[in-house]
Amino acid sequence: MHVFRRGKASEYAVRLREKQKVKRYYGIFERQFRKYYQEASRRPGNTGNALMSLLERRLDNVVARLGFGISRPQARQLITHGHILVNGRKLDIPSYLVRPGDQIQVKNREHSRKITADALAVGGPRVPDWLDRMSVDPPEGRVTRLPAVDDVGLPVIPQLIIELLSR
Repeated sequence: MHVFRRGKASEYAVRLREKQKVKRYYGIFERQFRKYYQEASRRPGNTGNALMSLLERRLDNVVARLGFGISRPQARQLITHGHILVNGRKLDIPSYLVRPGDQIQVKNREHSRKITADALAVGGPRVPDWLDRMSVDPPEGRVTRLPAVDDVGLPVIPQLIIELLSR
């Protein structure tokens, strides 16, 4: 039998849980997460906000947020299989960081359009303010600005993650 711990979680456990939540949400591993943290710590301003902005700008996340994929894993698969174009060029790297002005569109092939049409028909969360989805065929979207910490739909406290990683 498993014995469940009762009582209050330690401070370390609370911070670790926040980090694990973010890693699972975005589908990244520890090494990738450390690289994002290092990049965020080099940026001016709040490191926690910079970290969340970097993670939110990943191409697989953007494709999922635009509704081209039902979930992040499906969006990741769409990208690796070559169904997504960024600024008119095929890009098969899910961790690519999009920039303001980038245009993300579905490849103009019957199979690519069918997959995204099914995902768009299912619907999902609304498109965030920092993205703009155009209803054309094939579907496309545009990054209008960098995401702010308010645009992250995940209920986490970035400061706890930074406190854990800066040890």
